[in-house]
Amino acid sequence: MKEINPKETSRASAFELWMTSPMPMVTLTKTFNISRLCKISKKKSLKLNMLLCWCIGKAASQIKEFSMLPVDGKMFEYDRLAINVIVNNKQGGINSCDINFSNDLNKFNEDYISLTQKVADSCESIFEEDAMIVGTSAVVATELDCIVNQYTDKFLNPMVMWGKYRKKWFKTTLPISFQFHHVQMDGGQAAQFLDLLQKEILGI
Repeated sequence: MKEINPKETSRASAFELWMTSPMPMVTLTKTFNISRLCKISKKKSLKLNMLLCWCIGKAASQIKEFSMLPVDGKMFEYDRLAINVIVNNKQGGINSCDINFSNDLNKFNEDYISLTQKVADSCESIFEEDAMIVGTSAVVATELDCIVNQYTDKFLNPMVMWGKYRKKWFKTTLPISFQFHHVQMDGGQAAQFLDLLQKEILGI
């Protein structure tokens, strides 16, 4: 993680336009075909949420805008990516858990299982302060068409959110909401991320 001059990046114009905006967050929603992901989850006894988080990391790591983030009027660049998940702890509450992304699915799965279990047992969050965090939130108690997260200057990171998947005949679908800071990327890059995410889900 290092501070960079926004004027020397591809986000220079966006920084000038949106850095002081009171509501700079944008949300896009796309319905995904996750049939293959569900089959792999069942066949290999892997958590569906873990598989989805890994695909998110795979897609995000291919888009350079995910390495930059505006914070407190400055622009920072990160050399690694982590996926944040919300964990239900043993006391009935929730904690955050940042998991470093790895292209190796087995490694990511091992870290996902061990770290989320540690957080659930200890009731203490795990943060990766020097990584670019892509937040996730799974509200699986009900089917949702769209989720818009709260806007706060304490968390400007991109956020990927979803509810309960929908199964019909031989196809399983899941609407996913993607919220991002307009300084970090434009709608074009966000749409590219969503397309890459679908490709990663189908190609896993």
